[in-house]
Amino acid sequence: MPDISKSMAENLDTLYRTFSHTPDLITRHFQMKPGAHALLVYFDGLTDKPAVSNHILHPLIHELDSVDELANASAITGQTETVTQWADVEMSLFRGNSVLFIDGLSYSYVFPTQGGPERAIKEPDAEKTLKGAHIGFVEADGQNIALIRRYLPNRELKIKQLIIGSRGKTKVSILYLEDIAKPDTLEEIENRIRQIDTDHVLNTGELEEYIEDHPASLLPQFIITERPDSTVSHLLEGRIAVIVDNSPGALIGPVTFLTFFQSIEDYSSRWIVASFIRLLRFVAFFITICLPAVYIAIISFHYEVLPLRLLISIGESRAKVPFPPIIEALVMEISIEMLREAGIRLPGPLGQTIGVVGGIIIGQAAVQAGIVSNIMVIIVAITAVSSFIIPDYDMASALRLIRFPMMVLAMMFGMVGIVIGLAIFVLHLIAMESVGVPYGSPVAPIRIIDWKDIWIRMPLWKMNKRPFSANPAQMKRQGPSREGDDEKR
Repeated sequence: MPDISKSMAENLDTLYRTFSHTPDLITRHFQMKPGAHALLVYFDGLTDKPAVSNHILHPLIHELDSVDELANASAITGQTETVTQWADVEMSLFRGNSVLFIDGLSYSYVFPTQGGPERAIKEPDAEKTLKGAHIGFVEADGQNIALIRRYLPNRELKIKQLIIGSRGKTKVSILYLEDIAKPDTLEEIENRIRQIDTDHVLNTGELEEYIEDHPASLLPQFIITERPDSTVSHLLEGRIAVIVDNSPGALIGPVTFLTFFQSIEDYSSRWIVASFIRLLRFVAFFITICLPAVYIAIISFHYEVLPLRLLISIGESRAKVPFPPIIEALVMEISIEMLREAGIRLPGPLGQTIGVVGGIIIGQAAVQAGIVSNIMVIIVAITAVSSFIIPDYDMASALRLIRFPMMVLAMMFGMVGIVIGLAIFVLHLIAMESVGVPYGSPVAPIRIIDWKDIWIRMPLWKMNKRPFSANPAQMKRQGPSREGDDEKR
């Protein structure tokens, strides 16, 4: 694109050719107080109109004595810059800035007047907490960074900003603590983002798919959170956060498989209660991927392990069912997944009603029609409830899918098939990495010191070191405060 011309007529011609069929582009001609002819350009809906009128137009028309005073542009709006290329003008307008052209000048002034529609800050629906903060990220990256700075007012918090997308020009911010995050990890994430060559990245989920280590794996390799307190907690452990403009989620990495079973709520509760809940999540993990498969294996191959009375009860329940256990399980599991998806897509109160009433009606009708047995309905209900206990939505979705191949293995080989499936799953975890960090850490490789915050949550004053699995540059998190108090007593 050409450079900005000194002629206002040429600039207008270039402007109209560049932004043809753009009715929301506002052009305001006016005479500045010194007498120069000026043109202010901005997009309607992307700018703060009161700021344009009060802090730009009014000073230029009534207060500015000479054009040279614009060099001290902070007297008008602050953070003002000059540009000479039309490409910079175009990008500034799309970001919500206002651009001032003055007849006779071969450059233009860019004023920061970003505005437009914004969503109110509220608690994320998918990450609710009882005792923690009730605020979450929004779609404006500036507000999201401000929320993080409120929690972490520290000069070591650094931000690198990149632009990706040949058409969308999406702004991506990489946040890290300079004295904690490893430079190698930061450089690796930055290089992966720079290598993205696409028209546009709409949200954090798309960015994750471009930079993850194993795109063919069902398991997520980054955490996406909408909570600023959770983001700060990961930053303090040495991880790196990536915020995408126009997306309310922060991308956290590197992470391990066991990180997905931790919740910010764990650190707001007493450590014994938090440890019990965390152990409950691991129990729910095995139930989610194994319970339907165990049912199929026992009914098909190993019914002798059941007590006689329970075996008779199950036999009576299945007497009218014409299908093998695998078909019975698939019918119910797929029905539950459809109800779950319908409940998410429908409006809130209606979605909850459909989920509860639909599950009861379909389950009861299926039993009475002889399609499934009573015990199968119980198995599916317990499995569905267990999947909801997993705190991360992406991990819970992956585990729900993993149980289907586990069911097929159970149908083919019984309990041996389940053991084979679990072995393949464990080997897959061990072989994976997240930005160079072993995905199975701190179990594979074994880091006993990190187990204080894995299976259970030890008291906070016991966790003096940062987790090795976060790959921090320096390990010390706190001093032995509580232990020193005990010695004094």
